[in-house]
Amino acid sequence: MAALLQSAPDMTVRQIEGEFETVVDVLRVAALVNADVEAYVEPATESSPRRAVTFAQWDRAAEGVAGLFGDHGVTRGSVVALLLPSSIEYMICYAAAVRLGAVTSGINLRLGAPEVDSILDRTRPVVVVVDDGASPPMAARGCVLERSAVASAANGPGPTRPAALASSDPVAVVWTSGTTGLPKGAVFDHMNLRSVADGADVLSEPGDRRLSPLPFAHVGSMTRMWDEIANGITTVITPTPWRAADTIRVLGEERITVAQGVPTQWALVLAHPDLVGSDVSSLRVAGTGASRVPPELVAAMQQRLGVPVVVCYTSTEASLGTGTVPGDPDRAVASTVGRPVPGVSLDLVDDDGRAVTPGDVGRVRLCSPAVMRGYWGGPMKGPGAEGVSYDEEATGSVLGEDGWLTTGDYGFLDGDKRLHLVGRANELYIRGGYNVYPAEVEGVLGNHPDVGQVAVVGVPDPVLGEIGVAFVVPTGDSPADEGALLDGLRSMVRDTLADYKAPDRVVVVVDGLPLTSMMKVDKGALADRAAGLAGAGCRTTGPARGAEDRRQQTNGARAS
Repeated sequence: MAALLQSAPDMTVRQIEGEFETVVDVLRVAALVNADVEAYVEPATESSPRRAVTFAQWDRAAEGVAGLFGDHGVTRGSVVALLLPSSIEYMICYAAAVRLGAVTSGINLRLGAPEVDSILDRTRPVVVVVDDGASPPMAARGCVLERSAVASAANGPGPTRPAALASSDPVAVVWTSGTTGLPKGAVFDHMNLRSVADGADVLSEPGDRRLSPLPFAHVGSMTRMWDEIANGITTVITPTPWRAADTIRVLGEERITVAQGVPTQWALVLAHPDLVGSDVSSLRVAGTGASRVPPELVAAMQQRLGVPVVVCYTSTEASLGTGTVPGDPDRAVASTVGRPVPGVSLDLVDDDGRAVTPGDVGRVRLCSPAVMRGYWGGPMKGPGAEGVSYDEEATGSVLGEDGWLTTGDYGFLDGDKRLHLVGRANELYIRGGYNVYPAEVEGVLGNHPDVGQVAVVGVPDPVLGEIGVAFVVPTGDSPADEGALLDGLRSMVRDTLADYKAPDRVVVVVDGLPLTSMMKVDKGALADRAAGLAGAGCRTTGPARGAEDRRQQTNGARAS
């Protein structure tokens, strides 16, 4: 069934409704009822023209590339690894692998060589797709195809033997960021993808044109395919390296309705002169998250963009989680991650799995049909074997038989049942026998007038066991007196929280905080830096990592 909707003055979108077994079935229907609707767009840049693929073209290209993959031995249960930038070809490969019953392993291009090799060793892909001219990874033992070969096969013949697909077939393995060791792979099947579509929140409405800086290898893309196809959503691929000027230009040129970004990106957009006079009238909502969102940024975004601002939260393993909604107070958007989205249940437990008292901090647990099936263990072995195996020990450590997923996050619920995150399990430090959750402290320190960005980490201490070190990016070019800044920050925390949560040291960073491949603050890098500092008190430093290293970490994010 297809419900008729108007998405733009020149484009009609039909929402696809009904019962389908697989995402392949949904795409085939979309290729008929939304044939001319753009599925993916690569905006024009200084070096390349605009490219787009409609739902009909995407479906046809996936059929041709499935034929190419099949010729190279990809069958039901095989793995196809994608070492590609976010692109039309990435999604063609994903859709092609799915219709063969294969599992797609997207690999973030910012991962280090050891992480990439580890993923390839564990997945043993039959086909690895790389960008044109890229050197194949050392661990790539299957067939290596370049992006241009995929493009050439788009109009070729389909598979000689169409796969018999089931809704329980795994379709994707999505890798965690690996900040505390090698990445773990969360496996999702067709039913997971359908559940994500059922739980679609305010960032997903029929006919949307969506701009997001998340790489396609992220769970925010890999598990959203069903939702995007069924709702006729056009995904506009963010140009890389990310620039505020490009984002502003694309918002207008591509008539974006939903725009997402981390707080740092939005701050750069609001500060950029190109925003003055630009046409962002197509926007209906702006999304942010992944780190603390200052209340003043929320207010500025709403004023300058003229649309509601929402914050969403989930984990790689959960796929769906919580979010704020339009109409929530600015303070709720800035300090909470909202309430569970449709289909998701949430509770908080202590370290022994017992429910915590309302208002107390506990480990966040989520339950929904969108939760992963388990952590990747490897392809099944033996003649004629199909499907995947799971790492039972790793899976059992976070996913119970009752379907509840224990995340790595701590939080508490306020009187309005909104979730406040206070830190991750691997970031918690114990000062003098008391637990300290960095995110809780960061939320207070971020209100200091001299603080633009802040991150708190725990480091070993011979007396107290661990102490807190606050890395601060000042608001101005000339930070306040170092001793006065430390005293002021400690006083702010003591006025709001327990005194033992006040930072023991402050490190003033003049060139920004380092980011992970997911554009979150790299707490591991900061902890390493803090552990190497001698003495107590306040210190002023340059970049927390070398400037060139950080430019690579942030994918070139800058204001112009």
